[in-house]
Amino acid sequence: MRISRDYEARLNPADCYFLPEKLISRAEGAVAIIPCHTEAFTAQVIAVMPHSVKAICNFSVGYNHVNCDAAMARGIIVTNTPDVLSDATAEISMLCILGAARRAGEGGRLVRDRELRDWRPSFMVGTQVTGKRLGIISMGRVGQVTARRARAFEMDIHYANRSRLGEANEAGATYHETIEGLLPHCDFLSIHCPATPETEGLLNTTRITLLPDGAVVVNTARGSIVDDGALIDALRSGKLFAARLDVYNNEPDIDPDYRELDNVFLLPHIGSATRETRDAMGFCALDNLDAVVAGREPGDRVA
Repeated sequence: MRISRDYEARLNPADCYFLPEKLISRAEGAVAIIPCHTEAFTAQVIAVMPHSVKAICNFSVGYNHVNCDAAMARGIIVTNTPDVLSDATAEISMLCILGAARRAGEGGRLVRDRELRDWRPSFMVGTQVTGKRLGIISMGRVGQVTARRARAFEMDIHYANRSRLGEANEAGATYHETIEGLLPHCDFLSIHCPATPETEGLLNTTRITLLPDGAVVVNTARGSIVDDGALIDALRSGKLFAARLDVYNNEPDIDPDYRELDNVFLLPHIGSATRETRDAMGFCALDNLDAVVAGREPGDRVA
């Protein structure tokens, strides 16, 4: 194992979550920490971090669980693992789009609960994906891969982004300068923007109202981007046909109302959960760690 070969590593063989107190005690004398996004590095945690810690090399592309201002004030470098998750997360996005359209969650429960009955014309009728309009919020790495996969289903791609892509990357997609301008053109909406103070609660009641009736919402980015109450209300009222979620506010303590809705397809935050991608994430985190230890600028520094 590369990390054990190159470092005196304190591993987590149980792959369990560490509360702040244990995290801080285990970091004593360590030069760096390689955490997942579930470990919260608040300003309070960073303030009492051992002075030996020079870097937080995240095993994730998201880094909103780290108070970067507090880290920089302590001189702690923060890195993430971009790029390597794009294909795997785009695959989950397509799984969510297809699962929502064809009511996969409901169908699976019927079979498991032995409630499958005779076929009939009205049975488990969903909505077709082929030829529909797919709106993408944030056309970064994952958004662009998702768009490429969706074109195999002849979907008409629309997107909102901080700036318009070049012609080659846009690949015929329709650009909208604002999210408000994008939403009326979305039979399916796939969210791919990072979690920032500006994107918190971005998909709220006002914006959901702008979606066509019967639209489908997919979120594989971060839970904080969606206002749970607004989404649940829209699913209950029939404004939205379905939602498919891989990320949530307050994971793992998600809003219990989601569990009561048949038109929500829930996944346990597995966007990057392929062997190839998790290996690549680990190697990326180690590359960043190697750079910090060698006194070089890490390639994926975010703070």
